[in-house]
Amino acid sequence: MNAITKAGELRVYDPRGVVTAEAKPRAGRPAALAGLRLGILDNTKWNANKLLRKTGARLEAELGFASVTYYRKESFSKNAAPELIRQIAAENDIVLTAIGD
Repeated sequence: MNAITKAGELRVYDPRGVVTAEAKPRAGRPAALAGLRLGILDNTKWNANKLLRKTGARLEAELGFASVTYYRKESFSKNAAPELIRQIAAENDIVLTAIGD
């Protein structure tokens, strides 16, 4: 497509585009974290494992979770499988995730 119109005008396109999204309320926040079940979701980025394991261990030592369960998604470039998301939601009270790049 030519950026110059027949009238000799230059068309300028905005590369940002337009994003429309439905506003969703944030999840409720627990009053305290001690005794909750923590799920840790590793997105498989190269440094995510190190970052999440160290952060999870430090939080557990400080807060005393009832349990800490570690999950990995298939690939950092894909969304987590719906079954994995359902499993994490059913087995945990809170979740920690990070990119780790």
